[in-house]
Amino acid sequence: MYDVRGIYDFILCTKDMTKDELKERYRVFALRIIKLVDAMPNTISSMAIARQIIRSGTSPSANYRAACIAKSDKDFLNKLKMVEEEIDETSHWLSLIIDSGMLPKSRVQDLYDESVELRKITTKSILTTKNKMDASERDKS
Repeated sequence: MYDVRGIYDFILCTKDMTKDELKERYRVFALRIIKLVDAMPNTISSMAIARQIIRSGTSPSANYRAACIAKSDKDFLNKLKMVEEEIDETSHWLSLIIDSGMLPKSRVQDLYDESVELRKITTKSILTTKNKMDASERDKS
């Protein structure tokens, strides 16, 4: 079996980004979500979406940190899948905020774009990890 953290370092350095830089990127994303939620209007629909997006928009940071210390390749992959699901859900809520006019598009668009970029990075990492795991299994045969 290979060292998961070695694979992690290899696959998550998108555009020469280190794992610590990506951790920080997710942390800053979570902080931006918190500020966005605090700026939302005090309406029933806004508060319903705020409760959803505060969970989905901050959990990728924590789940990504957990992936960084995964105990096995399977654990690493599962944690990355959780990150992918939560960041995708966050993109959904951000698009609803934009499309409903809850907040000005200019206030939300950059955050939406970042959520899409983080999802792409995570999805690529998942695919690369799966390919490396498959290759490792073939090598054992």
